[in-house]
Amino acid sequence: MASFFAALVSGLLFGLGLTISQMIAFIDVFGDFDPSLAFVMATAIPVTAVGYALTARRHSPICAAGFSLPTRTQIDRPLVLGTVLFGIGWGLVGYCPGPALAGLGLGNPATVLFVFAMLIGMGGQTALPSLLSRRAKHA
Repeated sequence: MASFFAALVSGLLFGLGLTISQMIAFIDVFGDFDPSLAFVMATAIPVTAVGYALTARRHSPICAAGFSLPTRTQIDRPLVLGTVLFGIGWGLVGYCPGPALAGLGLGNPATVLFVFAMLIGMGGQTALPSLLSRRAKHA
């Protein structure tokens, strides 16, 4: 249960940081582009590097039995499709999942709609492969 709350707090803190820093404007080159936000990213990189260096010295994480590192290194169709959909969604509404969850606290109906659609998409991504395999077995 501690790992769940650690993940929740980390995600909300990440989203809140992106929301407060308005990093969305950094990528909006045709709208409210603000190049000064590159300093936010430039300061985040060394902080992350220190975090990775400290993590590399540990035998296990604080709130879990072991590290969950990715094992796949292949760039495949689902990865590319997911990346494209993520980018389109971010470009259309100006949110990625972290800031969207943090933004729920602001009560903006568009944010609530985005999170609802995001959760449906996440559920569909999980359910679609099993539905397709069942369909293939019955065909």
